[in-house]
Amino acid sequence: MTGARSDSDRDHRGDDLGHLAADAEAALDRAVKTVEFGRRGFAVAVTVFVLVIGLVLPWVDGFAGWQVLLGRADAIPQLFAATATGFGVLASAVALATRRWWLTWVCAVGGWFASVDGVLAIWSQQSATAPDVAGGGPGIGLVLSTVAMVVLAAQWMRLAWSRP
Repeated sequence: MTGARSDSDRDHRGDDLGHLAADAEAALDRAVKTVEFGRRGFAVAVTVFVLVIGLVLPWVDGFAGWQVLLGRADAIPQLFAATATGFGVLASAVALATRRWWLTWVCAVGGWFASVDGVLAIWSQQSATAPDVAGGGPGIGLVLSTVAMVVLAAQWMRLAWSRP
């Protein structure tokens, strides 16, 4: 009887070790796929908020950023409005909520793309000289949104490279 009991105990311990190993492997898989934001997560959230404020302020010819997004301005500011909203606001919110590591790369690369769009949008508003063509200069919202997008892209790049 003692021998049967020890075999049963060994089987029970083997099952416990199997469950423990499976739990450890699942935790490792989650750790590999997720990222810990720490203070940078707060900085990203604040920068996204600044970007949202920039979308409500005037961008082009008195139109706010959200109006530019809906087509009230030329193509270059509208492209920046779309990329800033897509990568800067929506993708950042999803990445902050899910903590997926691959989304940090999407936000980083998309953020730099949107930053270049923002600089081009500012340039397009400063360089047009033909009559009845936008070019009266960028609004405060466009400048604020571009600066916020550059800061946001830098934050996401630091987070993306933080993984070993």
